[in-house]
Amino acid sequence: MPVWIPPAERSQDTRVGAPAWREAAKAMTQKAHHLTDRCGQEAVTMWQPKDSVRDPHVARHLCRAAYILPWRFRVEMLKGGSTVEKPPPGEGVTLWKGKMKPPAWHARLPLPMHRDARALQTAEVVHAHARGARLAAARLCRAQHQINGQLRLLLRQREATDRRLSEVRKGLLINQQSCKLRGYRPKSEKVPDKADSMLTWEKEELQSMKRKMEKDMEKSEALLKALASCRDTLAFCCKDRLQAVDLMNQPLDKVLEQAGRHSWVNLSRVPSPRTQGQKTPPPDPVGTYTPECAAALYEAKRLLMESKDTLLEMAKNEEAIQEQQQLISDRVCASLAQKMRETLELKERMNMTLGLMRGTIHRCTKFNQEMYITRGLIKGPLSKSHLETREKLDRPLVRMYQRHVGTQLPEASRLAQGTDKLQRHISHVEKNLKELLDTHKNLTGSLNCKNTGYEVDYNVVRLRLRQRHPHVCYEQAQRLVNDWDPRTPPRVESDAAAK
Repeated sequence: MPVWIPPAERSQDTRVGAPAWREAAKAMTQKAHHLTDRCGQEAVTMWQPKDSVRDPHVARHLCRAAYILPWRFRVEMLKGGSTVEKPPPGEGVTLWKGKMKPPAWHARLPLPMHRDARALQTAEVVHAHARGARLAAARLCRAQHQINGQLRLLLRQREATDRRLSEVRKGLLINQQSCKLRGYRPKSEKVPDKADSMLTWEKEELQSMKRKMEKDMEKSEALLKALASCRDTLAFCCKDRLQAVDLMNQPLDKVLEQAGRHSWVNLSRVPSPRTQGQKTPPPDPVGTYTPECAAALYEAKRLLMESKDTLLEMAKNEEAIQEQQQLISDRVCASLAQKMRETLELKERMNMTLGLMRGTIHRCTKFNQEMYITRGLIKGPLSKSHLETREKLDRPLVRMYQRHVGTQLPEASRLAQGTDKLQRHISHVEKNLKELLDTHKNLTGSLNCKNTGYEVDYNVVRLRLRQRHPHVCYEQAQRLVNDWDPRTPPRVESDAAAK
């Protein structure tokens, strides 16, 4: 039998379902709604600009309006008062019809063309590395060529400096020959004069030039070694950089033209101000421009600058030393020529004096002979039997006159006095004649010495002019100094071989 239930009180909620059941359905619906929004937002954020972040506290339509506002064209005022609409700056696709420029979007998930994109990206990375390596190799190769050019210039300058040093050494040998040859002058001609002082001064100056040029040769030799080492380092670095450019068949000079830089060493020419070349990248140990390459290029630049200054200094010193050596040699030859003229003048005077002395000696000799004849005539014959009657002191006329006292004749005493006076005069004339002969002998010897000194100075000047000729090399002058002796005949080849 059915049970009757009493009617309940009438409530305001007309819904039949239970609240818990209804709340459970609402919660499930809200959860699904949030899940839909989140999944939709995550799906959209996989493909959108990097800086686009939605504010959860702003409504969707307001967030979208604020998000799209920077994309719209901007109105700018011109000078004439008109306006123009321009797209915003930056990367993106310009939509001229919609007057918008959205930025470039980026995918955060792999797309269907992911393999192709990664292959292209890898190719771009490889090509960029190869281009960088090729550019670094081109720079290293160009620096190596410039180093080779400086090496050739330095070698030529060293050859010129070595020739000049050989001339200076030959000048020292010529100076030694001149001093040795002048040492064979007679003792009376070895009085120190200005020619000897000039030869000493020439030796000191040539030794100073020799030391200076030897320092230049040592400096250039060290620089030559540094340039050769730098060239080898550049070649090694260039070969190492070229290992990654096997697939790029393009001349290295063309690479430098594309980079807008003729040289990174800045020595070959002055760069044009209109050319905007690439700047030197910072060194990267794992990049294309390694610290070793940077150090090699810096060392090349430093050595090129140093070698340029050294070449200028060596060329300047060579030219100055050549002029100075020529001037010194001319001054020494001029002093020797002046000494020869003075010697010739003295020879002429001495020759005239000798001529006068010869005439005086002849006259004195003739007068002395006449005085001897006069003395013999005064003294008379050696035997008494040869006397004539008029020459005898006991002739009858004298004996008759001397019979009285006090009538002695002075004939005998006068004869004795005249003979003695004549003898004294003869002795004095002989003494003067002896002095004249001795002086004539000394003057003749001095004249011979002057003649020898003149010949020696003439030979010295001739030797200097012949030896300083460029065709005479240092070895010939050295052999002449070692083997030549003016007092001895030249050695025969057989004798030299036997010794």
